[in-house]
Amino acid sequence: MASVNSDEWRAVCHKFTSAQNLTLVESRNDPDNEPFRSKYKARELLAEIYCSLKSFEVGEEESGGGRPPTEPPVDGQREDGFGEGVGGDSPAGLRAARLAAVEYYLGVNHVDTEELSAGQEHLMNCVKLLERCSVSSENVSLFIHVRNQLGILWAGRDETETSQGFLETAESNYQRYMKEDGSPPTDMTEYFTTEENLLTHQERTKRFELAYTHTMYYLAQVYKNLGETERAATYCHSTLQRQLQLNQFSPMEWALNAATLSQYYITKGLYMEGRHCLSAATVISGLAGEAPSEAAAQESEAESERREQLRQKRAEIARCWIKYCLNLLQDSKKLLEDSIGELDTDRQEEMKMARRREEEEEEKGRKSALLFGSEDTFDSIASLEEKAKEYFEMDGHVTDHVEILQDHSALFRSLAFYEEDLERRCKMHKRRVDMLEPICNDLNAQYYLMIRRQMMFELAEIYNEMMDLKLTLANRQADSETLDNHTIKKFNHLCSASAKYFQMFLDSLCSPEGKIPEHLEEEVLRPALVARFRVARLYSRLISSSPSAQLENLDKSLEHYKYVVQYCEAHPEAAATVETELELSTEMVGLLPLKINRLKAKMAVNS
Repeated sequence: MASVNSDEWRAVCHKFTSAQNLTLVESRNDPDNEPFRSKYKARELLAEIYCSLKSFEVGEEESGGGRPPTEPPVDGQREDGFGEGVGGDSPAGLRAARLAAVEYYLGVNHVDTEELSAGQEHLMNCVKLLERCSVSSENVSLFIHVRNQLGILWAGRDETETSQGFLETAESNYQRYMKEDGSPPTDMTEYFTTEENLLTHQERTKRFELAYTHTMYYLAQVYKNLGETERAATYCHSTLQRQLQLNQFSPMEWALNAATLSQYYITKGLYMEGRHCLSAATVISGLAGEAPSEAAAQESEAESERREQLRQKRAEIARCWIKYCLNLLQDSKKLLEDSIGELDTDRQEEMKMARRREEEEEEKGRKSALLFGSEDTFDSIASLEEKAKEYFEMDGHVTDHVEILQDHSALFRSLAFYEEDLERRCKMHKRRVDMLEPICNDLNAQYYLMIRRQMMFELAEIYNEMMDLKLTLANRQADSETLDNHTIKKFNHLCSASAKYFQMFLDSLCSPEGKIPEHLEEEVLRPALVARFRVARLYSRLISSSPSAQLENLDKSLEHYKYVVQYCEAHPEAAATVETELELSTEMVGLLPLKINRLKAKMAVNS
């Protein structure tokens, strides 16, 4: 700007610096009754800068500088501006970039003060000014920043595809610039900086790369909202990697994002990637420092809040570790179980050998694409489980607390599959009962009905599994086919406990007056019919030396088998959900009356 004297230009630069300080620093201290006071002042300064730039432009035109070319039609989402319009590094291009930068800052200012339509107008004015020029090192950073902001704006309006267009254009601008030029580009703040205060090449590069990192972060959200989960994970992966490289991240936020990404990998069976994300999350979360001690003297409200947030976020990462272990065990179980659900040791050995052959090359190739350098795995799953449970205590975190207990229970269920010692397997299931039973009985039936139903059904299944294990153990250890009284008592206790929880589940489906529903809702249809079938089977298995008690148990068993058959006859669509149970129930409805009649005849003879 040859016609502008240095004092005028320094005044513009000073106003810009003041506007930035008001926006980024002073606004943090604005009172609650004037939350945007500093930003309104910054807006006034930006408007003054804009007027000054326009007056400079008029002066240059009068001195022969010429007018900028007529602006072309704009849709805000054109692929790029490479090789079009005036040169981005020409005097006319620099004038356009400066005006566009003021429009950009005015747009962000209006968005920050919740004036979205005005913000959009200024941001689009920025786009139009830039599209007069070809992309160059003088304006590429602004090209990317403005499209990032428009992407955020439209995403906030749930216009995901419009947001996608702006962000993908920003991505295209970055990639093509790096391919065709790659030099450290001018940062937007440098449009209004005196020569002695220009940024170093290193700082320019860092800011430019950070702007593109934001583009990738926002695209990850967009692809997630569009249901493109694999693409979203790829962009999230790259964002986390770039944040570490640039050393621009909040440790706990980064760690939570990495832990969340791990859950995607786990659902895809990519356990190496999932483990690596969780390891990195654990390490990076440590950079946030230790939570202040709860016993610290005169703890401020801010310190108390920070301590609580750190505890919560670290507990959430610990929960992700539990999910990792649980899914790994469950997937392994599917691969290793035989036709009756037991561990196939021959197949286990075959898979171990095959895995050793594949593992080295596979991990070598996939690790080259991993996010982070070192891989520090956790010391013990138990400590992480306890950390999570300690934070998500019952008070105020009921749903979280129960979910953790259910995950913990599921871990023991999966571990039990690999345990060949039946006594130890039974103890693992007993641990599950000890975790779930007290909570199930304590929960308010009115407010936590669905959670209690889940827990009642699971407890019923656990007792049923323990009953089968005890019987198998007794048969292995007994010298004869006759069970001793202690074993019978234990077996009956487990059998009755299983039936009790199945019945509690069924009772929870009844009306307040205790009436059984004529029609079962879809979400409880199969569980309810399966519970009926299981209760019928349990009553028929109770061991008693008393014929009258045997007869009572068989009558109850027949009643429940009949319910399954009759319900499916009245509601034919239900049959498909319980094919096996219905087939067996139909068979037992035919056989049990014969057994009952024989027992009655025997009782009549002995009376």
